[in-house]
Amino acid sequence: MKEKIAEVINEMAEYLSVAQAKKLQEVLVKVLTVERAVKKQVSNGEYKRLFLDAKKIEGCSNRTLDYYEKTIDHLLKTIITPIRKMTTEELRTYLVEYQKINNCSKVTVDNIRRNLSSFFSWLEEEDYVLKSPMRRIHKIKSKTVVKETISDEAIEKLRDICTEKRDLAIIDLLYSTGIRVGELVNLNIEDIDFEQRECIVFGKGEKERRVYFDAKTKIHLKEYIDSRTDDNPALIVTLDAPHNRLQISGIEIRIRNLGRSLGLRKIHPHKFRRSMATRAIDKGMPIEQVQKILGHSQIDTTMQYAIVNQNNVKTSHQKYIA
Repeated sequence: MKEKIAEVINEMAEYLSVAQAKKLQEVLVKVLTVERAVKKQVSNGEYKRLFLDAKKIEGCSNRTLDYYEKTIDHLLKTIITPIRKMTTEELRTYLVEYQKINNCSKVTVDNIRRNLSSFFSWLEEEDYVLKSPMRRIHKIKSKTVVKETISDEAIEKLRDICTEKRDLAIIDLLYSTGIRVGELVNLNIEDIDFEQRECIVFGKGEKERRVYFDAKTKIHLKEYIDSRTDDNPALIVTLDAPHNRLQISGIEIRIRNLGRSLGLRKIHPHKFRRSMATRAIDKGMPIEQVQKILGHSQIDTTMQYAIVNQNNVKTSHQKYIA
């Protein structure tokens, strides 16, 4: 290394004063010594672990951490280059090949890009890399698809075919409050205030917020809780003993099966959330209030729900312009 530094100093000698050359030598020795130490001590796997630990402290859910880990693991299995030497070109090629091999949508590839961008941005902020190679890989544009909602008629059909009080309570709570499925499974019975028809949930980043439900949901929730014989504090539990807290996958499967029995397309918990938000906006609820109910930190996220149903736009146009 000393020979390399001396070679650089000799090449720059005619452009620098003696004092400047001496300072350059000091900086090169310091930077390259630190760089070599870092390379020697920190492996690709260690960078991943440090990143995941940081995200865990920031409050990311286990589901998000798992997604980050799988994304980074796949990258490290595909590209053997040390993380500190990865280039923009390598990563761009990786994303292109990922889409070809997995035959996935642009939205999926952009999710991978976003995860990797978060990883390398963190490495840059922590001074593990000089500059994130993901900086010049921008958001992948895709068609804006108007996502479907669940109609009032479909909701009533779902209610009608429920043979379990629990399933009816789940449907009403999701549709009435607009909470995330992850927030639902974490609710305990003591979190429900039946008198005020409200409950406290903890959203992304462990942010606490208050959500509200209607009278119908109150009745069905009380009937479900009163019918239970277990002592589990969880609000939603499995039907069979030992009546453990129902997990996200359990609710997703149950909702999907109920939808299939009616021939309804793509019925899943998040669709209830989108439907509730759309219904609120259609009825004139201010977007800021919808944002608060949904627990969005950015109003731009809430605005995605505002454009789901264009009937309100057409009605307003006919009222004010036509």
